[in-house]
Amino acid sequence: MLLRPSGGEHKTIEQISEILKKYQLESETALVTRLSKEKGEKLLVEFPSAEFHEISGCLTMGEFKECTSSEEEVIILTGGTSDLGVASEAEIALNLHGIKTKLLIDVGVAGLHRLLDRLEEIKSAKVIIVCAGMEGALPTVLSGLIPQPIIGLPISVGYGISGGGKTALEGMLASCAPGLLVVNIDNGYGAAMAAIRILLA
Repeated sequence: MLLRPSGGEHKTIEQISEILKKYQLESETALVTRLSKEKGEKLLVEFPSAEFHEISGCLTMGEFKECTSSEEEVIILTGGTSDLGVASEAEIALNLHGIKTKLLIDVGVAGLHRLLDRLEEIKSAKVIIVCAGMEGALPTVLSGLIPQPIIGLPISVGYGISGGGKTALEGMLASCAPGLLVVNIDNGYGAAMAAIRILLA
């Protein structure tokens, strides 16, 4: 199985369709990210075997690789429910590669007890992806509590100066927690690929 990703945000339906046809001919698994609901539904008409995941804006076509681990290898945290779309993109990309995941929603530092209550569960994972908007503090806080590799995933949610995710990105990059890995804003797929590289190391 070969997974080939494609970003659908700036491609036309026709362009995505041509790419998917090539994947079909070669019996390859495909992942299209950043699709609107309208594009996703139109592509399903042409590719009925595909699946559109509305929350993440992803379309998958082909078989998911079988998970070989009985435990969740990657835990994905979200600071709030607004982070769910990007977190789901990361989760789908990992699951396609046969990586077992668990998604923990709404454990942001605004209510620190929510994070502390799940700490033992989080420690069971080999890698943690942490999605956070606003000031992006969650991965820094978590890095001070556990030794596992953490991937900070800034999210373009928030208001005022936090809008667009730049504040979260800069906050994570300026973190005093050593070894925190940070990917670009809303880059769920990139965070998933970074996690896989860590797992394979």
